[in-house]
Amino acid sequence: MALHLKAWMWMGGLLLAGGALAQPAAPVQSVEQADAVLAQVAKDRAAAESEYAAGESVCYTKFFVNNCLDKIKEQRRARLAELRTLEIDANYVKRKSAVDLRDRELQDRNQRDAAEEAKRAANPPAPHAAPADKPRPQPAGTLPAQRQAEHAAREQQRAAQDAAEAGERARKVEAFQQKQVDAAERQKRVAEKQAERAAKRAKREADEAAKKAAEAEQAKQKAQGK
Repeated sequence: MALHLKAWMWMGGLLLAGGALAQPAAPVQSVEQADAVLAQVAKDRAAAESEYAAGESVCYTKFFVNNCLDKIKEQRRARLAELRTLEIDANYVKRKSAVDLRDRELQDRNQRDAAEEAKRAANPPAPHAAPADKPRPQPAGTLPAQRQAEHAAREQQRAAQDAAEAGERARKVEAFQQKQVDAAERQKRVAEKQAERAAKRAKREADEAAKKAAEAEQAKQKAQGK
């Protein structure tokens, strides 16, 4: 009875938790906030899986097992989906912060290069004779533009990689959830087979007991007849 009460209290708490998560939260605006959100999401996801396992065990003690399992599965799915949304938002803030930082560093480097080029242009070095076969150095005026192009190419490649990794993570989450569902179904089938075997064994034992009782009664009647 205590186990049932605890499970139903958990299910009610899960519904309240799902409602709380569904409410709009303050937007994440810094890397520190994003890290805190990701840490909390990891804790909440582990708690959701642990609580689901506990509720699943209780469901197998009830008469309407499938109905109970369907409810806690839907509650877990909704909770994990909300946690996934928070995780995606926090990761976006972290990636955007890293990109902004790289952009600022590139801009500062380009400004320094431009300042140095302007300084060299205002104070050109004294001309000196150079060997005829020695190639002249290329002007440095194209360096900022070249770096900007290289940076844009790297960012495009990084964005494509992030998208591919996000898709792979989503597939892994879906595969994990499907494994949990499959495990629950297997556990359900095992429990049903065990119950069926127990019922057959009980019937067989009852039949054997009845048969032995009937044989004993016949033997008793024969003995009395003699």
